[in-house]
Amino acid sequence: MPRFLEDGRRRLVVVAIAAAAVVAVVLLAAWPAGSHRAPTVYGASSLRTVLPALDGAPQYSFAGSDVLQTQIEHGAPADVFASASAKQPQALFAEGRCDRPVTFATNRLVLVVPDGAAAVRGLASLRSGGLRLAVGTAGVPVGAYTRTLLDALGQSAVLERNRVSAEKDVASVLAKVALRSADAGFVYHTDALAARGRVREIALPDGQPPVTYRLCAVRREGADRDGAAAFIGHVTGPEGRRALARAGFGLPPRG
Repeated sequence: MPRFLEDGRRRLVVVAIAAAAVVAVVLLAAWPAGSHRAPTVYGASSLRTVLPALDGAPQYSFAGSDVLQTQIEHGAPADVFASASAKQPQALFAEGRCDRPVTFATNRLVLVVPDGAAAVRGLASLRSGGLRLAVGTAGVPVGAYTRTLLDALGQSAVLERNRVSAEKDVASVLAKVALRSADAGFVYHTDALAARGRVREIALPDGQPPVTYRLCAVRREGADRDGAAAFIGHVTGPEGRRALARAGFGLPPRG
């Protein structure tokens, strides 16, 4: 091969390599820090719609907050824990299994009945008994909130006068009512909103216990700490707050 052709070919190769390096640098600079892989998020059942809508990249596992706490304590590969109660993440923090939890949303309890059903018009309808009532188990946040509310209102007897099915999480309570397998059930306002057309929401009296959602980054060997921090920042940032508000969640004060 003539010398000038060989030199020209080498120059082209060098130029191509240099161009590829520039493109790689630009792409790396544009790629968000910590986004080399999506974190794994363990979230309360009542977050099963809003979190994937806000950020579709993470791997999600939704269940009752108490179940998720136990799984994390037994080494489940979670990077972030999003709970429907302060109790579970606070316990993990005390055990050294997650960073200090941050409050990112609030909610409230409501009574739901099948859409079009008229047997239950309010909490007073449950006093006569004989109805099928879906309630979260005592260990799951929605069940604990329900029992605290009924106790505060002096209405704990409705759990004895009706045929109660204890459900593992709020999604199960909602499904039971939507499928007309229960005459009524206690869920969060956001769940009732998401199931409009299948269930009807009935407001409960004021004075109910605050429903507080908290996030924490899980501490474990191999955890995606950067991904967890980025996700938590996204949820607690302006875009996350807007998404939560659109879904019907309350928002804690900034700061």
